[in-house]
Amino acid sequence: MQIIKDKQIIDDNWSYVSDDEELRAGNISVSLARWKKDKQQLLHHDGKLGVRLEPSDSIDEIAEDLKEIELIELNFPAFTDGRAFSHAWLLRSRHHYTGEIRATGHYMLDQLFYLSRVGINAFKLEKAEELPVALSTLNDFTVSYQKSIN
Repeated sequence: MQIIKDKQIIDDNWSYVSDDEELRAGNISVSLARWKKDKQQLLHHDGKLGVRLEPSDSIDEIAEDLKEIELIELNFPAFTDGRAFSHAWLLRSRHHYTGEIRATGHYMLDQLFYLSRVGINAFKLEKAEELPVALSTLNDFTVSYQKSIN
Protein backbone atom coordinates (compact mmCIF):
# COMPACT_ATOMS: atom_id res chain seq x y z
CA MET A 1 0.00 0.00 0.00
CA GLN A 2 1.12 3.53 -0.65
CA ILE A 3 0.61 6.75 1.29
CA ILE A 4 1.38 10.42 0.90
CA LYS A 5 4.20 11.60 3.14
CA ASP A 6 5.89 14.99 2.96
CA LYS A 7 4.12 15.70 -0.35
CA GLN A 8 5.34 12.50 -2.02
CA ILE A 9 3.71 9.18 -2.76
CA ILE A 10 5.72 6.47 -1.02
CA ASP A 11 5.35 2.84 0.08
CA ASP A 12 3.91 2.43 3.55
CA ASN A 13 6.25 0.40 5.75
CA TRP A 14 4.06 0.54 8.88
CA SER A 15 1.29 -1.77 10.03
CA TYR A 16 -1.33 -1.32 12.71
CA VAL A 17 -1.53 -4.08 15.33
CA SER A 18 -4.96 -4.23 16.97
CA ASP A 19 -5.28 -4.81 20.70
CA ASP A 20 -6.10 -8.51 20.31
CA GLU A 21 -3.27 -9.32 17.86
CA GLU A 22 0.17 -10.65 18.73
CA LEU A 23 2.98 -8.14 18.31
CA ARG A 24 5.11 -8.71 15.23
CA ALA A 25 8.51 -7.47 14.13
CA GLY A 26 8.78 -4.38 11.97
CA ASN A 27 7.37 -0.90 12.18
CA ILE A 28 4.09 -1.10 14.06
CA SER A 29 1.51 1.21 15.55
CA VAL A 30 -0.80 0.34 18.42
CA SER A 31 -3.73 1.94 20.19
CA LEU A 32 -3.18 4.31 23.09
CA ALA A 33 -4.73 1.70 25.42
CA ARG A 34 -2.24 -0.94 24.27
CA TRP A 35 0.65 1.54 24.53
CA LYS A 36 -0.27 2.23 28.15
CA LYS A 37 -0.78 -1.45 28.95
CA ASP A 38 2.26 -2.93 27.14
CA LYS A 39 4.64 0.03 27.10
CA GLN A 40 7.64 -1.79 28.59
CA GLN A 41 7.28 -4.69 26.18
CA LEU A 42 6.84 -2.31 23.24
CA LEU A 43 9.98 -0.36 24.15
CA HIS A 44 11.96 -3.57 23.51
CA HIS A 45 10.19 -4.22 20.21
CA ASP A 46 12.27 -4.97 17.11
CA GLY A 47 11.21 -2.07 14.89
CA LYS A 48 9.89 1.46 15.07
CA LEU A 49 6.88 2.30 17.23
CA GLY A 50 3.76 4.30 16.56
CA VAL A 51 0.58 5.08 18.47
CA ARG A 52 -2.88 5.51 16.96
CA LEU A 53 -5.00 8.12 18.68
CA GLU A 54 -8.77 8.25 18.53
CA PRO A 55 -10.56 11.61 18.77
CA SER A 56 -11.49 10.96 22.41
CA ASP A 57 -7.88 10.17 23.43
CA SER A 58 -5.81 12.76 25.25
CA ILE A 59 -2.43 13.89 23.91
CA ASP A 60 -1.29 14.42 27.48
CA GLU A 61 -1.33 10.65 28.05
CA ILE A 62 1.63 10.20 25.67
CA ALA A 63 3.34 13.59 26.03
CA GLU A 64 6.17 12.17 28.16
CA ASP A 65 6.69 9.28 25.72
CA LEU A 66 6.87 11.23 22.44
CA LYS A 67 10.64 10.75 22.14
CA GLU A 68 10.02 6.97 21.91
CA ILE A 69 7.23 7.24 19.32
CA GLU A 70 8.13 7.78 15.66
CA LEU A 71 4.59 7.80 14.26
CA ILE A 72 1.35 9.25 15.57
CA GLU A 73 -1.70 8.09 13.64
CA LEU A 74 -4.72 10.32 14.07
CA ASN A 75 -7.79 8.28 13.29
CA PHE A 76 -10.86 9.91 11.77
CA PRO A 77 -13.87 7.66 12.48
CA ALA A 78 -15.99 10.21 10.57
CA PHE A 79 -14.98 13.17 8.42
CA THR A 80 -17.20 15.39 10.57
CA ASP A 81 -15.13 14.77 13.71
CA GLY A 82 -12.47 17.49 13.77
CA ARG A 83 -10.77 16.70 17.07
CA ALA A 84 -7.75 15.26 15.22
CA PHE A 85 -7.06 18.75 13.85
CA SER A 86 -6.57 19.90 17.45
CA HIS A 87 -4.47 16.83 18.30
CA ALA A 88 -2.09 17.57 15.42
CA TRP A 89 -1.81 21.24 16.33
CA LEU A 90 -1.05 20.41 19.97
CA LEU A 91 1.51 17.77 19.05
CA ARG A 92 3.45 20.21 16.87
CA SER A 93 3.00 23.48 18.76
CA ARG A 94 2.81 22.56 22.44
CA HIS A 95 4.80 19.31 22.50
CA HIS A 96 7.21 20.12 19.63
CA TYR A 97 6.74 16.64 18.16
CA THR A 98 8.87 16.27 15.03
CA GLY A 99 7.97 12.73 13.99
CA GLU A 100 5.40 11.66 11.43
CA ILE A 101 1.78 12.56 12.08
CA ARG A 102 -0.49 10.54 9.81
CA ALA A 103 -4.20 10.98 9.11
CA THR A 104 -6.03 7.70 8.76
CA GLY A 105 -9.69 6.74 8.56
CA HIS A 106 -12.57 8.70 7.08
CA TYR A 107 -11.64 12.19 5.98
CA MET A 108 -12.29 14.04 2.74
CA LEU A 109 -9.70 14.96 0.15
CA ASP A 110 -10.86 18.57 0.54
CA GLN A 111 -9.50 18.47 4.09
CA LEU A 112 -5.88 17.54 3.23
CA PHE A 113 -4.65 21.09 2.76
CA TYR A 114 -6.10 22.12 6.13
CA LEU A 115 -4.79 19.00 7.83
CA SER A 116 -1.31 19.80 6.57
CA ARG A 117 -1.63 23.33 7.98
CA VAL A 118 -2.04 21.95 11.51
CA GLY A 119 0.95 19.62 11.24
CA ILE A 120 -0.16 16.39 9.60
CA ASN A 121 2.53 15.38 7.14
CA ALA A 122 1.28 11.94 6.03
CA PHE A 123 -2.03 10.66 4.71
CA LYS A 124 -3.29 7.09 4.42
CA LEU A 125 -6.20 6.98 2.00
CA GLU A 126 -8.91 4.36 1.81
CA LYS A 127 -8.66 4.25 -2.00
CA ALA A 128 -5.15 4.06 -3.47
CA GLU A 129 -6.37 5.32 -6.83
CA GLU A 130 -7.08 8.71 -5.19
CA LEU A 131 -3.42 9.29 -4.26
CA PRO A 132 -2.53 11.56 -7.24
CA VAL A 133 -5.63 13.72 -6.75
CA ALA A 134 -5.04 13.88 -3.01
CA LEU A 135 -1.44 14.93 -3.55
CA SER A 136 -2.56 17.78 -5.79
CA THR A 137 -4.96 19.11 -3.11
CA LEU A 138 -2.00 19.92 -0.88
CA ASN A 139 -1.29 22.81 -3.25
CA ASP A 140 -4.88 24.09 -3.51
CA PHE A 141 -4.07 27.48 -2.00
CA THR A 142 -1.02 29.70 -2.29
CA VAL A 143 -1.99 32.35 0.27
CA SER A 144 -3.04 31.75 3.87
CA TYR A 145 -4.35 34.26 6.35
CA GLN A 146 -4.16 32.20 9.50
CA LYS A 147 -1.12 31.12 11.45
CA SER A 148 -0.11 27.50 10.86
CA ILE A 149 2.46 24.91 11.80
CA ASN A 150 4.06 24.89 8.34
